[in-house]
Amino acid sequence: MKPAKSDKFKPVQLTPDEVALVRSLVLYEDAEILALNKPAGLSSQGGRGQVNTLDELLWAFAKPGKARPRLIHRLDRDTSGVILTAKTKPAAGFLGKALMKRSFSKTYQAIVTPGAPEPAKGVIDLPLRRDEQGREAFMRVCKADHPDAEAAVSRYRTLTAGEGAALLELEPETGRMHQLRVHLAAIGRPIAGDARYGGALMAAGRPVPRLMLHACALAFPHPGGGTKRLEAEPPADMQALIAALGLG
Repeated sequence: MKPAKSDKFKPVQLTPDEVALVRSLVLYEDAEILALNKPAGLSSQGGRGQVNTLDELLWAFAKPGKARPRLIHRLDRDTSGVILTAKTKPAAGFLGKALMKRSFSKTYQAIVTPGAPEPAKGVIDLPLRRDEQGREAFMRVCKADHPDAEAAVSRYRTLTAGEGAALLELEPETGRMHQLRVHLAAIGRPIAGDARYGGALMAAGRPVPRLMLHACALAFPHPGGGTKRLEAEPPADMQALIAALGLG
């Protein structure tokens, strides 16, 4: 059985395959931080009954008698890309404060339909609110004076555009749940494969296997000084769709 979620220091027993998987995801590691290239389909935390979440898989990096690395931020289950952890408690505190101060710079790529936004580059400044429906949680665009409104700002620019689809670069200035997904849907360019917010399941006659959103770069102040920038190429399925749609 898995330990209770509140028991942060009781190791999760991982299979050799799980250990090999999470070790294969390492992008960068030093004495204070560990960065991974999370695959789509793996929950950061609190998964829906899957074998183990990324947070639990981090026990593969724990020293005997020590806690596992700590996640500094999350990615949606179906979003791939760079995710950062701290290996020490001081590093976790430093990075947590930097995140709260918005000292992190996150860059994403997304395939959207039915083409490039108009204008091709811009800022989406639309407040969001959380909407609970049973066990599901959604984010909705709302007016700024709504009692549950949270400010949300996203920058976007079109990298390439083809017939019926476009590849965008995205930079969220705030970190609301599902922010990029809801903002792009709000301007009529939902992310391909995003069934929750109206994304196309077919693009130019080709099936979209999943949410086409990838965290391709993360820049942040390093606990040891200076700024660190980490990058990850989009996974093979996204690159294949980019090529098939003529967006490469």
